[in-house]
Amino acid sequence: MNGAPLDFGYPWWLSSGHLAVFAASAPALLAGFLRKWSRWTMLLLGVLTLWAGTVTLLIRFGMNVNGPATLPTQNFIPSGKGRVLDLGAGTGRSSIMVLTARPETTLVASDLFGESYDRHFGKGPSPEERLRANLRAAGVEQRATIVKADMRQLPFEAASFDAIVSSYAVDHLSRDGIPQALAEAARVIKPGGEFLLMIVHNDKWVRFAFGPLLSHGPLRAGAWWTGRVKEAGFEVLEEGTPPGTFYILARRSAL
Repeated sequence: MNGAPLDFGYPWWLSSGHLAVFAASAPALLAGFLRKWSRWTMLLLGVLTLWAGTVTLLIRFGMNVNGPATLPTQNFIPSGKGRVLDLGAGTGRSSIMVLTARPETTLVASDLFGESYDRHFGKGPSPEERLRANLRAAGVEQRATIVKADMRQLPFEAASFDAIVSSYAVDHLSRDGIPQALAEAARVIKPGGEFLLMIVHNDKWVRFAFGPLLSHGPLRAGAWWTGRVKEAGFEVLEEGTPPGTFYILARRSAL
């Protein structure tokens, strides 16, 4: 890190909304105790304060949505070397995750920087510069390049990457767009290359914290995603469910 702050651009309610609720409900709970408010009022404030405080800790230490991410599995690029493609890089959280965990890799951060980007991260003067600023702040800018591209029709030659990562991006696509993006991933990765796919998982933690707010389109089970990855030509090696995430680690089958 070079000392500059990382800004992944997630909305305030996702990273700090529950803290704001806790900051309001906890003093009210104390005031109600001192003034002997009704039992039901105190019960409601107590439940609200406990929920907001618990979710604040979960987001900060379990999901860490607006901080540096960690690889969900150490079996991704175990050699520590190679050229990596980040499909749907957004503001760079997954790119930084790979480049810091695998310091001998290089990476192409690819994103369409279109309407979906604006909806999730807000409009700004230059999405590419926002991504570049985070790469610079993390000290990995020299090993990364940024390419504006649609993941359903990538401008890269076949078998030009050693590995691919995609974090909370492919699940924004339509039912037809998902197999197109996975087919493109299979095309541009080398045989034997590893693909780490991470999607939002509407697990008990996400439902407890956000209800339906983080659901990306139709709620598809892990088995559905595993099937689509296999259909694209990958061999599934590993699956996992850290809080809020379902990940698949796959290897490109030999041609």
